[in-house]
Amino acid sequence: MLCPRLICTLFLVVLVNAAEQSASDKSPGCVCGHPGIPGDPGHNGMPGRDGRDGARGDKGDRGDIGTCGDVGKPGLKGDKGDSGIAGITGPKGKRGDTGERGPPGKMGPQGFAGPLGLKGQKGELGIPGPQGIKGDVGPVGPEGPQGDIGNKGDKGIQGPLGPPGRPGPKGEIGQPGNKGSIGVRGERGSKGDMGEQGPKGDMPEIPKSAFSARLSDSTKLPAANAPIRFDRVLYNSQGHYDPETGRFTCAIRGAYFFTYHITVFSRNVKVVLMKNGQRVIYTMDSYQGGEDQASGGTVLELEVGDKVWLQVADRQLYNGLYADDDDDTVFSGFLLFAS
Repeated sequence: MLCPRLICTLFLVVLVNAAEQSASDKSPGCVCGHPGIPGDPGHNGMPGRDGRDGARGDKGDRGDIGTCGDVGKPGLKGDKGDSGIAGITGPKGKRGDTGERGPPGKMGPQGFAGPLGLKGQKGELGIPGPQGIKGDVGPVGPEGPQGDIGNKGDKGIQGPLGPPGRPGPKGEIGQPGNKGSIGVRGERGSKGDMGEQGPKGDMPEIPKSAFSARLSDSTKLPAANAPIRFDRVLYNSQGHYDPETGRFTCAIRGAYFFTYHITVFSRNVKVVLMKNGQRVIYTMDSYQGGEDQASGGTVLELEVGDKVWLQVADRQLYNGLYADDDDDTVFSGFLLFAS
């Protein structure tokens, strides 16, 4: 839009200059008439070339400070800043009062085995024994010459007839004959008279013998090579088990079943079921941490007066039988049948 206006302005300036030049050339005595009617504007000329950028002007004066605008809305919450430098450590507080002593904890696990000792030095090699004398190989005998093959002889004269031979073996059994027809079924006999009812017999008395007992806090971790006292009786109606000695005494001859359930803690366990001082069965458990479980059982033929009990085998390191409010170690037995 700027270029056409500029061209029009220059064109009007040229026309004005031409009119003034024409007026100056005429005689001074000429009277100027009224200005004529403006002619129609000419056609737009061709746009001129773009001018070069002018030099940068000087910096203008600083304007006046404007009035304060309205208070803007609060901006968005910024990111969390970096942590500041740690403050100075405060003074140490006063020592608190001593608390009440807690209950004793469970016995800790057995310690690990110590390292193996250094390997001893290798012994010196012994002196090799003398080598025996090798025997001489005997000489090979000479190979004999192969003989000539003889000619085939003539057929001889037939000899006399020999005596009769022995009788041959017995022949096989022949096939069985045809099966005979089924005979006629006989008539059913008459029903006999009902006998008199016998007297009512006495009820047999069933022999009974059973017990079950468990360890307590005072009898856990028992001594080795002595009967284990299961002093907390669960059942002992016949009184055949003695909680003071830990032994069961047979009062009825017969077959009995004995079983035990063991809680293992802090040590290994190796127990043996004893009968009259003889070892019957073993049960062993290696402690791995926490609380383990072990059990065993067997059937024994007992005579009246025989005694059965449990005891720790070998050393004190195998007596980890444990009991508390949450864990039990139980020994039980009962009569299967009398004989």
